[in-house]
Amino acid sequence: MGVRRGARELALQALFFTDMQTDDRHDAVDLFRGHFITDEAHLAFFDTLTEGVLTHMEAIDTAISSHSKNWKVYRMSAVDRNAMRVGAFEILFLEDVPDKVAINEAIEIGKRFGTGESGAFINGILDAVSADKS
Repeated sequence: MGVRRGARELALQALFFTDMQTDDRHDAVDLFRGHFITDEAHLAFFDTLTEGVLTHMEAIDTAISSHSKNWKVYRMSAVDRNAMRVGAFEILFLEDVPDKVAINEAIEIGKRFGTGESGAFINGILDAVSADKS
């Protein structure tokens, strides 16, 4: 597994963890980071993703919800929601990641950690977010 894929998977897990916390999300990410990241190669991109998603969460969730019919972001599965947040962050705010790469990575990670339907759901929404950006 590549460094960026590993960082994306860890970011998904950390953001999932933040959804379960009632305290500060940044503190939850720091707690996750301190206990579960064992390969320092993942740290830089992990930090970019988690800090970026937390900083831009309102814009990211707005972009996701504007393309999800009949689904409020808070009602989506936590895995799908956070895989899309990472992918949408990359699409909207990272210029060094092609949209197709961000979408494909989110799909694969969603399939790995989510359900059989996660890939298609994530693909449909992130593809629309990407098209809307252009």
